Amino acid sequence: MIDTQPLAILREIDRTGSLTQAADKLCLTQSAVSHAVRRFEERHGVRLWTREGRTLRLTASGQYLLGLANRVLPQLEHGTTVLEDYARGRRGAIRVGMECHPCQDWLMRVVDPFLADWPDVDFDVTSAFQFGGLAALMQHEIDILVTPDPVERPKLEYIPVFDYELVLAVGASHALAGKGRVEPSDLTRETLVTYPVARERLDIFTRFLGPAGILPRRHRTVETTDLMLRLVASGRAVSATPDWLLNDSKSIKGLHIGDGIFKSIHIGLRAGDRPDYLSAFIELARDTSGQNGSGQIGADEGPRS
Repeated sequence: MIDTQPLAILREIDRTGSLTQAADKLCLTQSAVSHAVRRFEERHGVRLWTREGRTLRLTASGQYLLGLANRVLPQLEHGTTVLEDYARGRRGAIRVGMECHPCQDWLMRVVDPFLADWPDVDFDVTSAFQFGGLAALMQHEIDILVTPDPVERPKLEYIPVFDYELVLAVGASHALAGKGRVEPSDLTRETLVTYPVARERLDIFTRFLGPAGILPRRHRTVETTDLMLRLVASGRAVSATPDWLLNDSKSIKGLHIGDGIFKSIHIGLRAGDRPDYLSAFIELARDTSGQNGSGQIGADEGPRS
């Protein structure tokens, strides 16, 4: 195994042009430098330099080791910095799983300042609803789960990020648009569009239509929020939507669903020690509400959180 000290000595001699200055740079005495080089030469059976008066001339072995030093030492020094960053919690990775289809825009508002503040932390986002976010979190496949429906499990904790109301989105010229709230029977003639999620995970069914024993005229699914809102704005469908998605919309109105369906976005994570960068991400998330401005809830307001 090659000792790194002779590599550092050769590099400093090459940089400073002097054994004395190299010793000063390395905080060693000149005799300590000479002894380290002599010990290396004896161990490996080579000569690193020859003297020509007061000048040191590197041998072929010395030239090779100098090239090695210039390649390897910067990597080792970087590695030291990385380990120090890990020790201070400034380097690592956050893998985020999403169980909230419409939360992508909100998450990006959290990600931008986080990436600026923590340039050495890798960041990745996965659509957790495609593979089971809870299992992924418990099995260490992700580090954070963004979900509106926290499921309690041992060794997991959930941090509420922001509250919102699930409203029925209808086109501004829709027949229901003048109502402040809708009842289950109002949807019997409507096409309800949702994300491709099982009905037992959709609040519009489990907390509103199901208990009343009512179904919409038609239920269809779409993959993207943009298409969903375009269908609603065109009057082709209605949708149960977080109220923050309708902020500043002039073509869509949000109506209270019965007495109101109020929810919270949570960040789920494994309990235990948190590196600094993970705590910083959580604080940014809590400071970044889903709301952008005033919502479009109808004039006959009804209950609101």
